[in-house]
Amino acid sequence: MPEQRWWRVIAVAFVMYTIAFVDRTNISLALPSMSRDLHLRPTEQGAAAGIFFWGYLALQIPGGYLASRWSAKRFVAILLVVWGGCSAATGLVTSGHQFWVMRLLLGVAEGGVWPAVLVLLADWFPRAERARANAFWMLCLPVAVVVSSPVSGWILKHWNWRVLLVSEGLLPLIWLAVWLRMIDDHPHQAGWISSAERDDLEATLARERSELAPADPEPIWRTLLRRQVLLMVVIYFLENTGNYGYLFWLPTALEHARQLGSQRVGLLFAIPYALTAVGMVVISRHSDRYRERRHHVAFALAWGGVFLLGAVASGRRAPLLSFILIALVGFGSYGGLGPFWAIPTETLPPEAAGSAMGLINALGNLGGYFGPLLVGYLNGRTGNFVYAFTLLGASYLAGAALALLLRPAAAELTVTGGLP
Repeated sequence: MPEQRWWRVIAVAFVMYTIAFVDRTNISLALPSMSRDLHLRPTEQGAAAGIFFWGYLALQIPGGYLASRWSAKRFVAILLVVWGGCSAATGLVTSGHQFWVMRLLLGVAEGGVWPAVLVLLADWFPRAERARANAFWMLCLPVAVVVSSPVSGWILKHWNWRVLLVSEGLLPLIWLAVWLRMIDDHPHQAGWISSAERDDLEATLARERSELAPADPEPIWRTLLRRQVLLMVVIYFLENTGNYGYLFWLPTALEHARQLGSQRVGLLFAIPYALTAVGMVVISRHSDRYRERRHHVAFALAWGGVFLLGAVASGRRAPLLSFILIALVGFGSYGGLGPFWAIPTETLPPEAAGSAMGLINALGNLGGYFGPLLVGYLNGRTGNFVYAFTLLGASYLAGAALALLLRPAAAELTVTGGLP
């Protein structure tokens, strides 16, 4: 049955990257108590949390290339082992320097997973399904926070941040066996899919790849320097500046604002990301229905910017309203990810799309370094989060404006008759 692709390929990848995102972001809940034990200043906290994204650069382009030319399945399996070890080792550090080093190595280990899985999904889901396929997989981002935040808060309440990081660092090693058993790189390798569905799927994917193949093939480096790719790098950088600055510092902001305990902060922290999951499904389904990507991305980022600025403006006079507005930010700021990541596979030559997605993810994710760093700096200078979160809101709005400049995807041109 056709639905089996969704449950098998996406569900296994979903759990795998949920674990990755937990291991990447659990530091946000551990940071208040960890910084006290390791005597970290706010700027050092932001730098150590964000250094992950410099390590994340290393395997992005190689990861997309190896997934396209070798095997996404095998490449991700190797990375599962390596990042699990790095994540668990972070719970054993005894100094700020060691913490910095382990976050850097964790970034290297996780670096190739994102482009590799995007290549895998493009090999299983045609254009008409791709934004939803991307979004359903990327639901792991908010779900990881919703599921892990209360659990992480409970661990912190009953034990400490070391137990939290070590225990959650062991999860990828457990999931490795499931990944190897359940995932296939291409439909023709899967024994669980019917012959009729396999032939139809392979024919559709082959036709779509041929439509994007250039008459005169160009070197990969030239594709990576296309205006479309560079513009997506900047948009993704601005989006991640907002997303990760917001993600890493929201628990600390909540704790400072109301002097809440770790378990209550974990529960409150989960609410915005539950709403984020709704936004990802709604926006991606609408994008696939109308075969349109650019305006969905622009709308989603503008939504995040407007609601975050509204939360800042109402913070002192109406804290409940401010929290409601902040809880709605991710509906848009993450909701545009499905359409956004459909664009490279619908506008670039198939043999270069994986490497291009690696470049976009690598440089764009540096926003995940600068976002937490800038929030930490401004918080240290001003003693509050007003200016810092205002900057994050402006970052979303700038990304929304640039998204309107993207070239239409092939699916959009088909529907609109070539109109931009």
